[in-house]
Amino acid sequence: MALTYILFQVAVALLAIFTYYLYRKLTYFKRRGIPFVAPHTIRGNMQELQKTKNIHEILQDHYNKFRESKAPFVGFFFFQNPAAFVIDLDLAKQILIKDFSNFSNKGIFYNEKDDPISAHLFNLDGAQWRLLRNKLSSTFTSGKMKLMYPTVVSVANEFMAVMHEKVPKNSVLEIRDLVARFTVDVIGTCAFGIKCNSLRDEKAEFLHFGKRALVEKRHGTLLNGFMRSYPKLARKLGMVRTAPHIQEFYRRIVTETVAVREKEHIKRNDFMDMLIEMKNQKEMTLENGDVVRGLTIEEVLAQAFVFFIAGFETSSSTMGFALYELAKNPHIQDKVRAEVEEVVEQHNQIFTYECTKDLKYLNQVINETLRMYTIVPNLDRMAAKRYVVPGQPEFVIEAGQSVIIPSSAIHHDPSIYPEPFEFRPERFSPEESSSRPSVAWLPFGDGPRNCIGLRFGQMQARIGLALLIKNFRFSTCSQTPDPLVYNPNSFVLGVTSGIYLKVEVV
Repeated sequence: MALTYILFQVAVALLAIFTYYLYRKLTYFKRRGIPFVAPHTIRGNMQELQKTKNIHEILQDHYNKFRESKAPFVGFFFFQNPAAFVIDLDLAKQILIKDFSNFSNKGIFYNEKDDPISAHLFNLDGAQWRLLRNKLSSTFTSGKMKLMYPTVVSVANEFMAVMHEKVPKNSVLEIRDLVARFTVDVIGTCAFGIKCNSLRDEKAEFLHFGKRALVEKRHGTLLNGFMRSYPKLARKLGMVRTAPHIQEFYRRIVTETVAVREKEHIKRNDFMDMLIEMKNQKEMTLENGDVVRGLTIEEVLAQAFVFFIAGFETSSSTMGFALYELAKNPHIQDKVRAEVEEVVEQHNQIFTYECTKDLKYLNQVINETLRMYTIVPNLDRMAAKRYVVPGQPEFVIEAGQSVIIPSSAIHHDPSIYPEPFEFRPERFSPEESSSRPSVAWLPFGDGPRNCIGLRFGQMQARIGLALLIKNFRFSTCSQTPDPLVYNPNSFVLGVTSGIYLKVEVV
């Protein structure tokens, strides 16, 4: 009886401590006098996630509520995690660039021990991130892009051959799936040196797992919210985010690829070659005391995984949305086609690496697509030390506090981009671009922690779109969705059904 009473007291005490801790968390902004929206006890300001809205729409709604306030940031509860939700572009620039040293970490969940595939460059923090970023930066120079260029073009030419076979049989095609097959074959070749054959094989493994990797998780919304709210505790508890079948597939592919290349001394000048070189690098100590060692096979796995997923999904979605807008705006499509034909003619009818740099208007089309259809909705940062907002001492970001920069919402702010839901590539002419702050356009982030693979992603999208527009004319039809309906289950911007367009040979 006495033991039962003691256990009851302990349980009551623990419940009281937890309740008080939760109360302190959920009143975080109220106690500081910072504007916020009252949160749900468990879901915070994410009540509608995976129910009626995707994360883009949730962040957009929050931004719209406070857009005209004079607060540089407002409160936002990412589940139970209180985050500084940045409204002011000057503050965004301070965080991303000028005061980056205090905001270099993201503070999001990864678990290199139990979920090694999650410990990739996008998630890592601290010295691990710095060392890996330095190692991988040389992989994405313009020189390395030029080496990979012929591979991308060869896949693009195969894509054109497949399209020429399909169009006479059926003039209405689901274009989102086709561009996904193209980017899977490009990334599979450049990252793994494997001919995925997704363009011709309806059941290609790489395409199947690529589509599932960003949607399927090991746990549901609430446990994922727990890992987001308490990443350090989740790591100590050995929690895993990646679904087992996803992890097993990529582990098998990477270990087999590495083993074959090392045994047979295969060199392909691709991403996997560079990862293998880093894996076999000898340990050395730098002047600042950091120890540089070769990558483990788990680190190779994680980097290959994120390169594949990021390169496949972002580029294919961007290409799909661009074709959708070009189909709706034939005058813009005609202008792109005229530019492509002119540039190719200037290079003796050969689509060279230099062609991609000369396609100025196509690049504006891609930039406007990334503004209207921002694939990743926000940038995450975390303060290392207490930070007082310059000129507004009443606004303080405490050490360890999360920061959210809502890039997609910024891209749809009518005070920055008038008529934000109108597709207008001229917004990205040199004149108009120079009139806006640099951080008004953030599809790849900004500052030292911007997207390391942006050159590759842009090259892949330019090649694919240029050849598609040169060879085919796209228009809307009765099956074309209008408006697009977005998938509430996907963190990146994805549609619930396909994008059907009418396609004709030019």
